Amino acid sequence: MCGFSQADQHGDVHGCQKTASATDTGQFGVSWLREYLARKTGGLTCGFVQSSLMTNKSAPMIDLVSAVLLLALAAVWGGSFFFAEVALAEVPPLTITLHRVFWAVPILLLVVLWRGVAIPKSARTWFAYLVMGALNNAIPFSLIFWGQKTIESGLASILNGTTAVFGAVVSGLLLVDEPLTSRKIVGAIFGVFGVAVIMGVDALTSLDLRNLAQLAVLVACLSYALASVWGKTNLSDNAPEMNALGMIVGSTVLMIPIAIWSDGLPVLSLSSGVWASLISVAVLSTAVAYLLYFAILARAGAANLMLVTLLIPPFAVGLGVLFLGERLGIEAWIGFGLIAVGLAITDGRLLARLRKPKRDSL
Repeated sequence: MCGFSQADQHGDVHGCQKTASATDTGQFGVSWLREYLARKTGGLTCGFVQSSLMTNKSAPMIDLVSAVLLLALAAVWGGSFFFAEVALAEVPPLTITLHRVFWAVPILLLVVLWRGVAIPKSARTWFAYLVMGALNNAIPFSLIFWGQKTIESGLASILNGTTAVFGAVVSGLLLVDEPLTSRKIVGAIFGVFGVAVIMGVDALTSLDLRNLAQLAVLVACLSYALASVWGKTNLSDNAPEMNALGMIVGSTVLMIPIAIWSDGLPVLSLSSGVWASLISVAVLSTAVAYLLYFAILARAGAANLMLVTLLIPPFAVGLGVLFLGERLGIEAWIGFGLIAVGLAITDGRLLARLRKPKRDSL
């Protein structure tokens, strides 16, 4: 989600979306990515794909290559929840976050150097990267990993899907060029209902550890949404590869002292499975996810990239069921359905297609 994404998001954007989002939804903020893309045939990295919903009026079609890349991005961002779940057996959440961003730095640095992207020297730019790293990586990754100590990886990925819906509302409130429309409000209401179904009525009367874990994931989604706004207002003029690297460097700088203060020096005597998960969440779910994110953004557009938000949970849930023995209740799937409907309403393209035949018949 972001990853990323990660998208925008762990994913994704993870981060992408994610991403990511992309993380991983991931975990990544796409409207500012799309603006940069229009000017320089690139894209920015970031929080998640949520902002792409706001201003996109027509999106390129998804060809076979784009579809394969989209599935690959969903797989690596969905995998971030699985990798984290495996690593949590031996590594604390904050240290997992440190591993995720630390090992991604050299890979993204090689990409920046290989493509000849200029590395900024401005202190203001690097401060913006530090804030972006906090909002899009350090805070959401840590909250999601902490939440996964109590809740299933698949459930965390479903809750992470609210990033795109609520991100539309945050952008509508904070950005002048992305007004808060009735469509975004209705989409957010469906998202809230989805979360309410997942968490249950008891969450209104008690805050047990499981409820707190789910709230932590939702706060992570809010952080992704704020990252989208920050990126659009402060980093939209920079090269996408450099934004990815700068953000990851910023989050690494933040996480080194925090993780050491909280967990002590990272333990290196880990099992091979845990090491494989840590490297995978850094290399696949973070560094490779960003590269996939940019490729899809250039080929298929930001609105189509947003679809990764709906593809991440099936991968995360599938990995959890197959390898971790997780089982999600019916309320999780009903909640996911409501969140998906909210995402479709926020996006608006499906509604436009449903209305079109009626107009044509007139």
